[in-house]
Amino acid sequence: MSSAWAIALLLFAAFGLASWPFVFKRFLVLGPAKASHPWLLVLEWLLAYGAFVVLGRALEGNLGQVAPQAWQFYAVTACLFCTLAFPGFVYRYLLK
Repeated sequence: MSSAWAIALLLFAAFGLASWPFVFKRFLVLGPAKASHPWLLVLEWLLAYGAFVVLGRALEGNLGQVAPQAWQFYAVTACLFCTLAFPGFVYRYLLK
């Protein structure tokens, strides 16, 4: 897989994972129906962010040497992930 395809795959996965907690009504898609606790939504969003980071590290490892990351990298990717979650937030809360 070339690096361009890996980047495209990672961005599409980020968009899907970021919106996933807002689109599905159940906790982690398979669990019981969500209660009205916003911390469950935040927990699910953080788990999706963790899956995004793991996928990125796996793709980077597949392409070559994995570069060490500092806290700035995670701050920027969390902001990107938060921005990509906006369409899911609009779908769940603003289109009702």
